Amino acid sequence: MALSTHPLMPPSNRPISRVAIRKMENYNGDLCSIVEETLREFDLSVAGKSVLLKPNLVLGDPESVMNTHPALIRAVRETFLRLGAKRVLIGEGPAHERDTEAILEAIRLRDWLGPSEGAFVDLNVDNVHKVALRTRASKLRSLFLPAAVLEADLVVSMPKMKTHHLAGVTLSLKNLFGIVPGSCYGWPKNVLHWAGIENSILDLATTVRPDFAVVDGIVAMEGNGPIQGSPKHAGVLIFGDDPVAVDATATRVMGLAPERVGYLKKAGYVLGHVQVEKIQQIGEPITAVRSSFKVLEQFRELIEQQGTQETVSYS
Repeated sequence: MALSTHPLMPPSNRPISRVAIRKMENYNGDLCSIVEETLREFDLSVAGKSVLLKPNLVLGDPESVMNTHPALIRAVRETFLRLGAKRVLIGEGPAHERDTEAILEAIRLRDWLGPSEGAFVDLNVDNVHKVALRTRASKLRSLFLPAAVLEADLVVSMPKMKTHHLAGVTLSLKNLFGIVPGSCYGWPKNVLHWAGIENSILDLATTVRPDFAVVDGIVAMEGNGPIQGSPKHAGVLIFGDDPVAVDATATRVMGLAPERVGYLKKAGYVLGHVQVEKIQQIGEPITAVRSSFKVLEQFRELIEQQGTQETVSYS
């Protein structure tokens, strides 16, 4: 079962987390080599196990500005298979589009994957089981969650690096909204909004904690994300087995302060590390890849150094 058994404990009792930053200018490079080299550094135990990759697929966006790029999805899937995984599924439950197949066709995911019958599962319509939430940050006490997620030995969150008009940033933790089935909760899964987005993120992440995260920041999104923002070339991939530390690092790469992102700050209390001194960076240093992401005016406070980045407003 993919239900988290990771202990909830204060930061002082948790070991240092490792996060890898790799430069990658475009999706035509040797993604498989970069992904395999990095996964081997983390020495993940995957032999004989079932893996679920959870990309961020929002709408039919052929340029993959708002979606995790299919080239990266393919590279990660192939790498896990080479490392001995018994099965690697790709699962997503889009919140804004009921026709998941239309998204797959628009981004040509099956063309990228090659012969892979049954490799994708629509989490919006998968069989479900009722699961009690491990924390009570929101007013939710339980959720029906897809069998494909609960039956996986490892869940890998693969978000697109984006700013977000309600949460500030959306990365590996916010990406978990896509595991909540639309067949039970409708579109765009307003049960999570009604319960409070930040607290719902925390409840989901503590209950189904990603075992690993791979952030697609090669072409990211800034401004009015996660749908109406602008492309932002950041040229990075970010990896790690502590999703909180991965998201904190990605936020810093975006020129933003993770300790000012409400749900990341809360996750840092119980689930992973936010503090920079508790994260061992491997690969590229943050200073070598940091970009200045534009944010909406209401998120000006997230900018690490006030006055160094633009804000944007929309009428």
